[in-house]
This record gives sequence, C-alpha cells and structure tokens, in this order.
Amino acid sequence: MNLLQAFKMAFKSIACKKTRSFLTMLGIIIGVASVVIMVSVVQGQNQKNLEYFEKMGNNKINVDAYYFYGGDNGNTVFQDLYDYCLGMQDLVVGVTPTINLYNEMIIKYGAKTLSTQNYENWEDMIQVVLGSDQYGACNNYTLASGRELSYLDIQNTNNVCVLGGRLKETLFNFVDPVGKTITINGQPFLVVGWYERKDLENWPELDNMLLLPYTFNRTLNQNSAINSFVVKARSASATVEAMTRLDAFLSSMFPKDATGMPTRGDYNIRSDNASADSIQQQSNMQAMVLGGIAAISLLVGGIGIMNIMLVTVTERTREIGIRKAIGAERRSIITQFLIEAAVICGIGGLLGIGLGYIGTLIAGRFLLDGTLLLPSTPIALGAFLFSVVLGVLFGMYPAIKASGLQPVEALRAD
Repeated sequence: MNLLQAFKMAFKSIACKKTRSFLTMLGIIIGVASVVIMVSVVQGQNQKNLEYFEKMGNNKINVDAYYFYGGDNGNTVFQDLYDYCLGMQDLVVGVTPTINLYNEMIIKYGAKTLSTQNYENWEDMIQVVLGSDQYGACNNYTLASGRELSYLDIQNTNNVCVLGGRLKETLFNFVDPVGKTITINGQPFLVVGWYERKDLENWPELDNMLLLPYTFNRTLNQNSAINSFVVKARSASATVEAMTRLDAFLSSMFPKDATGMPTRGDYNIRSDNASADSIQQQSNMQAMVLGGIAAISLLVGGIGIMNIMLVTVTERTREIGIRKAIGAERRSIITQFLIEAAVICGIGGLLGIGLGYIGTLIAGRFLLDGTLLLPSTPIALGAFLFSVVLGVLFGMYPAIKASGLQPVEALRAD
C-alpha cells in the first residue's frame, strides 16, 4: 500500500463516522485554540509594553539628585550634570530636568480657554512641563513643525513654548501654531514648535503637554528644588557605561560618611532599559506557563485519540485479518493506523487554529483595548505540527496492536 492509498483510506474512515471523528477531534481543536489564544495574548501585551517603552524613549537614564537643604541647589545640580554630560557626547544625546507643574495654569488662545486643573474627562488633562533645550531628544519626542527650545531660550528665560500634538489640535485645530502667541496665566508665550503625537493609551498628558524653559521654575514653581533629571544615552551599551560614569560623578558631589550615610544630599540612578528587559522576561515566562497549561488539554485530546483508535482497531479486526491473510506487511498496517491518527489530529489542529484566530481577535478587542491582534505564523505552525506529532505518538500503540493481530484469530472475530 502506498501513502496516497493510506491517506484515501484514512479520509474515508473519518467520513464514515463523522460525528465520532468530530468528537475525537474536539479535544485537539480546543487544545490548539487555547495554545494559540493564550500565547498570542501574552505576546500582544508584550508588544504593547515594548511600544510603550519605545515611544517613551529607550536608553533613558532617570536621575534623582538633591541637596538636603534644597533651595537653588537644584539648579546647581542640573548645571553641573549638564556640563558633565557635555563631556560624554560619545555616550549621551542630552540631559534635561523634568519638572511637572501642578499649580493651576490658565492657557488661552483667541476664544479658547483651558485649565490644567478643571477638565471634564481625564483624557483632557494638560501637563505643563519645564525642561531644557534637550527635553524632546531625552523623551523621544519628534518635532512636527518649528524648533525645540534653544540654549538661549533657557539662559534668557524667553517667553517661548513647545506644544504637544494633542494640545496643539485642541488650541489650533489644523492651523500650524508656530509663530502664534498664547497666554499662560495672563503672560504671553510664543509658540516655537510642536511635537507629533505619541498616542499612548492611559498617558494622554504626554500629548496634552506644554513645554517651557526650566528657568521659569523661579516664577511659575516658587523656585522649588529641581530634583529629577533625564539623561538620554545613544545605545543600550552606552547606557551601561553612562550610568557607571554618572554614578562616579554624583558620588563625588554627594559624599557619604564613614557609616555610609550621605552628608550633603543623596542621589539615585535607574534605567528604563532594565524595566523593559524585566517586563519582557516576565511576559516570556508567562507565555511559557500559559502555553504549557493549554498544552495539557492537547495531551488530554491525544489520550482521546488513542482511545478511539483502539476502538477502531477492535471494529476493524476482520479487515486487518483479511489484509494480513492476502499478504499485507505489518509495516503497512502500522502506517495505515498512524496516518489515520495523524489526519484526525491534523484536521483538528487546522480547525483549532481557525478557532484560535477568532478567539485571538476577540481577546485583543476586550483584553487589549481594541488592539487588532492576530497569532503569529510560528505560533500557528508550531501548534499544528505539535497536534500532528501528538496524533502519531498516541496512535502508535493502537497501530502496533493492530499490526500484531494473528490473521486466523482476526478472521474469526465477529
């Protein structure tokens, strides 16, 4: 018997008992669909996390540094940090303080008036930020039009600002705001540029932001101490080297006594890269665990395959006896039943992949905030191949049992 004949007989056997064959496949269908859906959802969440870190900016080093007695020393810390980073241009793109203003700001342009504290929906929340001329580069913003803040804007405390993409749309609709003047608490500010939208879910303030020179800290923020800074490195490897150098530099600025306690102030350095790597590792582990749990249902389906194939062997004992009596080799009997088991699992695997695609779309809609989520080809292909291999493994015992029947005994069977 050649393979083509074996496949034809397998499909004929399945077609003769459609209901039983479908119920046998059901365990495989559910198992494959579960694997595809669970792994795809975890990968989708992992992708969203990676997109978040990419839009927020990779290779960012967050620095918290402060003197215990505060005051103007925050400006001193930044100027020292700024000067030091200028000497690391091979490693560092830029450095900026990050100062979020939480006191109420009234922003006006023409007939439109916005408040940073009074808004109907949280998506309309506006964040006024003070930063340096390198704020956009450090936080992965892309200019849509105009320019960034300049060094002279910072030094001269010029009344200029850069708008986030969503705030620009709210104030100016489709008009380019560059060169227009808005007022903040009655003070005029020239719009010199605006950023493209990041469109990050749950972070609308990143696009609904207004950037001013950090030297306005004196007048708009009661000269509060500047404690938080962002340093942007050029690459992942540069991030590690830059963190090492920054730690050495800041340890000289904030020495500790013999007991290891800081004397003048303290600092902390951390990188978002470590958080991104940790989240990715956790997601991969979660995908493996959930995939393993779903694979258990595939094993249960495999046991069902073995059970039904044993029943099939019993039902077709006379057929096996006749074939062996006319010269069929043991190998051909084994091949026939293995192909039948593989075909059942293969069809079940294909149906499971189809169900998995539908389930993944639904899961993306409800679990990942409407994300169009589809299983990757390796997941679908791997699930299909696993189901076929499972059919061969669990069909092995019934096939060997069928091939071991004696022709005389088989022909006597009812």
